[in-house]
Amino acid sequence: MKHMSTKEASEKWGISDRRIRVLCKEGRIEGAKKTGRNWSIPWDFSKPVDAREGNRKDYLGLDYDFSYIDSQKYSIDQHRPLSRQLANSLHEKLIVEWTYNSNAIEGNTLTLSETKVVLEGITIGGKSMVEHLEIINHRDAILFIEDLISSKERLSEWNIKNIHALILKEIDSINAGKYRTENVVISGAKHIPPKHYEIGGLMQRLLSEYQNEWGRLHPIVRATLLHGEFVKIHPFIDGNGRTSRLLLNFELMKNGYTPIIIKNERRAKYYDVLDLAHTTMNYEPFIKLVSELMIESGKLWLSVLD
Repeated sequence: MKHMSTKEASEKWGISDRRIRVLCKEGRIEGAKKTGRNWSIPWDFSKPVDAREGNRKDYLGLDYDFSYIDSQKYSIDQHRPLSRQLANSLHEKLIVEWTYNSNAIEGNTLTLSETKVVLEGITIGGKSMVEHLEIINHRDAILFIEDLISSKERLSEWNIKNIHALILKEIDSINAGKYRTENVVISGAKHIPPKHYEIGGLMQRLLSEYQNEWGRLHPIVRATLLHGEFVKIHPFIDGNGRTSRLLLNFELMKNGYTPIIIKNERRAKYYDVLDLAHTTMNYEPFIKLVSELMIESGKLWLSVLD
């Protein structure tokens, strides 16, 4: 891969050499490496988005009453720490149902019970190897985001690519963890994703928004926006849906909320509210759907805790 110096990057991007060195030091330029006092930057890296510049978008429908969900969270928190046996039981149930539903939404034909069996290491006759790998890979991606949360690691392009690489591991090694290099359309959706050459800059802007602009928002709103705006960019050739639902729960779990499962039977409603958000910037129906699922999740947890 061709690299450039900070001076060459300064000329290419119209940013001062000093500012580029700061961005390299902050880890804002992915793939930049320091040798002695100098930095080597990948030539094809997009111009970094300056977090100091205003990125504010006119999102609609972000005001929502989360008091009931927050009261559920408070009740659940009163039972922490959970016993090891109960924690393991809830964790196993979560992994099986989350993996089954997220893959089923994307067309995987393994049933809930077959998904559980595959996670136990058993092969299902008559099902493809890819469908088996999708189950194992999704489980591994859940464990990865749990590690990110426990280590309090900041969400970055690098970690998003790592999540995606796990999703497509041994299924599509060419595209796993790599932004798409061609344009796409989404079947059944009005929204048309951006051009492939815009992805690098848009992903930087998304993470800048997430880390700066959205700080004042309720965690459930942040989680919904992270999912929605990520899918709107559609940065990967495949696996965007599964990755986006992992990012949604990453943000919820990071903030102490129980994860949600978007059920396969609600797929049509889910796609509708997502496309509405993409085409009108109105996130109210999507936030409402996520909130309904949050209440379902909270009720499940409280039913076994009380």
